[in-house]
Amino acid sequence: MTLTSIPTQQQLTFTQFLEQLPNEAGRYELVNGEIVRTLPTRQHEDIADFIADAFKNEVKRCDLNYRVSDRIVIRTLTPIGTEQGRQPDVSVVDKTLWELNRNAYTAFVDPLQVAVEVVSTNWEDDYVDKLDEYQRLGIAEYWIVDYLAIASRSYLGNPKVPTIFVYQVDETGNYQRQSYQGSDLILSLTFPELQLTVEQILNV
Repeated sequence: MTLTSIPTQQQLTFTQFLEQLPNEAGRYELVNGEIVRTLPTRQHEDIADFIADAFKNEVKRCDLNYRVSDRIVIRTLTPIGTEQGRQPDVSVVDKTLWELNRNAYTAFVDPLQVAVEVVSTNWEDDYVDKLDEYQRLGIAEYWIVDYLAIASRSYLGNPKVPTIFVYQVDETGNYQRQSYQGSDLILSLTFPELQLTVEQILNV
């Protein structure tokens, strides 16, 4: 995935970011006061779509009160209080929260239930910055899908192996991490009956 900054005259707030989103198709985030356009690869998109479809099927099968989308923008905060606008590759939100104002833009300041990021060359964004911001916001479950095994060995081991990390909030509000590889069945508190392995995702 490539990132392209769009020059602005000032450091934008989250509200200004939503007001100034370009008309051109694409995915946009607010990063350090600037609008950034993200351009994922086709494989990146295929993996995100596969996970979203798996979640949607589980919502329907179990009659869960969730809405799954790839278009939700959320307001997060950095450690120094800077507003960011993040658009996870897959988002799961409480359907009741979604339906409170159906005429509003798909932008949330409340925490999602699940955020999924499919890792690209800017992997530190997902492993460091977004991890901190999503924990700070209180997102209950955060998936990092490193299908290219692109992060450092400190995360992936040696040799590096494609891995999916699932972070879940504990009773103290901090993330606890589980890692999954190969034929491992991914365990989700949001979707406790989900039957999905790392191999299934990698073979999309």
